[in-house]
Amino acid sequence: MNPHPLFRPPPATFTVGDRAYRHIDLRAWFGPSLPRLPVVLRLLAENVARNMEGDERQHAIAAIVAWLESGTSEAEIEFQPGRVLMHDTTSTPALVDIAAMRDALAEAGADPAALSPTLPVDASVDHSLAVEAFARGDAAAENLRIECQRNAERYGFLRWASRALRGVRIHPPGTGIMHTINLEQLATVVTTVERDGEMWAVPDTLIGTDSHTPMINGIGVLGWGVGGLEAQTVMFGMPVMQRIPDVIGVRLTHASPAGTLATDLALTVTQRLRAIGVSGEFVEFFGPGVATLSAGDRAVVANMAPEYGATTGFFPVDARTLDYLRTTGREAGHIALVREYAMRTGLWFDPEATPRYTRTIEIDLSSVGMHVAGPRRPQDLLPYTDTARALAAFPIDGAARNGSMPTYPVAIAAITSCTNTSDPALLMSAGIVARKARARGLTVAPWIKTSLAPGSPAAARYLERSGLLEDLSAVGFDIVGFGCTTCIGNSGPLTQPMRDAIARQSARPVAMLSGNRNFPGRIHPDLDLAFIMSPPLVIAFALAGDAARDLSREPVQVAPDGTPVYLADLWPTRGDIDAALAFGEAPDDYAVAFAEASCNPAWAALPVTSSARYPWRDTSTTLRRPPFASTDPQWGSQLGKYTAWPLLVLGDDVTTDHISPASAIPRGSFVADFLVSRGDDRDDLNVFASRRGNWEVMMRAAFYNRTLVNLLQPDAPTAHTLHVPSGEVMPIFEAAQRYRQAAEAVVLIAGARYGTGSSRDWAAKGQRLLGIRAVLATSFERIHRSNLIGMGILPLRMPDGVDPHTLAIRPGDRLHIEADATTLMPRCTIPVRIERADGRVEAFDAIAAVETRREVALLRHGGVIPAILQQTLAEQGMSPSSPSPSLSSSSLPPAS
Repeated sequence: MNPHPLFRPPPATFTVGDRAYRHIDLRAWFGPSLPRLPVVLRLLAENVARNMEGDERQHAIAAIVAWLESGTSEAEIEFQPGRVLMHDTTSTPALVDIAAMRDALAEAGADPAALSPTLPVDASVDHSLAVEAFARGDAAAENLRIECQRNAERYGFLRWASRALRGVRIHPPGTGIMHTINLEQLATVVTTVERDGEMWAVPDTLIGTDSHTPMINGIGVLGWGVGGLEAQTVMFGMPVMQRIPDVIGVRLTHASPAGTLATDLALTVTQRLRAIGVSGEFVEFFGPGVATLSAGDRAVVANMAPEYGATTGFFPVDARTLDYLRTTGREAGHIALVREYAMRTGLWFDPEATPRYTRTIEIDLSSVGMHVAGPRRPQDLLPYTDTARALAAFPIDGAARNGSMPTYPVAIAAITSCTNTSDPALLMSAGIVARKARARGLTVAPWIKTSLAPGSPAAARYLERSGLLEDLSAVGFDIVGFGCTTCIGNSGPLTQPMRDAIARQSARPVAMLSGNRNFPGRIHPDLDLAFIMSPPLVIAFALAGDAARDLSREPVQVAPDGTPVYLADLWPTRGDIDAALAFGEAPDDYAVAFAEASCNPAWAALPVTSSARYPWRDTSTTLRRPPFASTDPQWGSQLGKYTAWPLLVLGDDVTTDHISPASAIPRGSFVADFLVSRGDDRDDLNVFASRRGNWEVMMRAAFYNRTLVNLLQPDAPTAHTLHVPSGEVMPIFEAAQRYRQAAEAVVLIAGARYGTGSSRDWAAKGQRLLGIRAVLATSFERIHRSNLIGMGILPLRMPDGVDPHTLAIRPGDRLHIEADATTLMPRCTIPVRIERADGRVEAFDAIAAVETRREVALLRHGGVIPAILQQTLAEQGMSPSSPSPSLSSSSLPPAS
């Protein structure tokens, strides 16, 4: 490589049809090193070469080449995605922040309209659809009606944002799940931009405010999930600053055996990668087995990236990608552009290639069997025959049994989530099981709540055309809408027989779903057991009614004529699925169904203002201006040297569902009491996720999960803690207020994998509102770590051998932390001293879980929002209320 800092090979040109396109010539930049680079690093390198300049660009390119020597790097690069993807319950708080920041700017004398995203932002309304009506033909229409009625104020706000903020496009309820919309409508694989009068071909890249954004990796588009706070920095023109990632190569060989489906492979990959400790690395699939997988198969596996701990789950572009683009109605000329660009730039997949990876594992596709995962974590892989063994660890009192239903009855059977409803083959396979069951007269027990919620309205068209929609309806799986529903916790109420059984404690109900997460309480507040599985298995277990049934030996059900019907009698063959796809799919379905769904009359009828500032209502319990979107110095940096009380001490696997729940607001909770005191109906409080525009609700909702154990006071009620100075047990937010009023700092202590799960920024915002200055954990999940920094909270990784149990924090113990703003650097040592109540002092060195110098700058500002406000004021020639360091990484000393 030419070492000169201004070395820049000229762009190359290719022609498709009668149009010439310029592009970055990666072969000229990297020469013989290019084939050795993982494809994800080639995409990052293209982004660096196109967007960075001068010395910084050259250093970044040299660092990518140097990565090949060891497969790892401490060097930082800038990544500038082309667009941002959001959904309603992450876009709402982000857009509320922007609306509040506009107010703060106006109050400082600046132009509020100057604050608008500089990148295109697509937001889908998919996370608020609840399963109220089910097992009836009009369920989808009725649920959509209820959704729009319940969320009218919030949806009106989203419509205001689409008018007031440049580049923000909202896709209304009924158009599908964000990741399915991305696959079918938004993703281009290769896009075009005009530069200096010339048309350039560039990779389609994005970030999304949902951890399952990597689903788009299944068709060769590089994108990953970030928190809403990090997305805000990108929206306003700041690149993603990241360390050159470690890349795990997963070599796939042979082909999947008959009977197994994409879900089985995704669950296997999840288990294998979690077993080797993947945590934030990029994952790329290679080897001859990749070529045997359809784009739909790949998207299912890529979607589960957060479950296997990865940032990406990437499959490069090949002929299967082009097949998918044709199937979903993309234009022939664009498909030709994708093929030519990928071929010329070294981004086309070669099944025989063996790039250099940080680590490599191999999965023989022929060895993958039919699996489920659970009953509490997606990485806990089981043969589908072993649910009884897993459930035996959760016994119930035999004296309470009444024999009216199994010990472990199926309470919810839901075909749901982007993961398994975006692949037509999986929905067709479920329909085939339903057809065969219907032919034998099988029915679903009355205690089971059944639902089918595809990711796309196109699914209704191809299922109906193939005749399978009627079969699904016959066994209770009517379409309930096009959204996340049960997967995100919007499962609605359980059936009355199941509620009665729970009240009697006569059964231990279980959810069976085709989702991606099954943490306790996530699917429904009253259910702490759930298994993830393929859509056809969901139907099989619904027909069985018993989550502990071994479907390999026991009949699914006995038919009305007395014949036992086994799973083998119902399971689809590959030929069955292919025939259904051939008969049912039509490329025009995708655009037409999406266009029809976009014309939502209830959405269009919502009142909306076009003012630059949002007109907040003092009486609203849905939307409140958040206090942290302010230039007030109290919301600035939390760094420094201080002594703090532990507000909470938690164990391992605390998820963002524990920290900031999304499911139904319990009617007897103090959160419900707060809403009822302000005029809301206790019997129609909606879900926590619908209140993410109201900081007062979300502060009270922080850590509201009945399965969460606070080691500081293990017997405390849900979302309570010990206020140590007074000795009183009280709601966490009340204890936090007491500490704040006394000007005393608080911190939080947790175990391994703190913040696993969804990418919700409120899991960090709630902690900032509680006054938490630092979180000390054994390890952090990637997105939540980033969100903590985005709210100005310092994440500290405790050293090996130190965890919440070995610390043995007792009431009266305090922690002294030395996190000086002037010396903080990525991965630096932070001295921590424990001052015991009995006078003893213990000390250890924690590591700042801070990866880049830009993250250091954000912590010095106090988080993302103060940084954006100060940058915007500076752009308008105004001084912020207090001096702060520049967000530019060049303002910081070099990383050590």
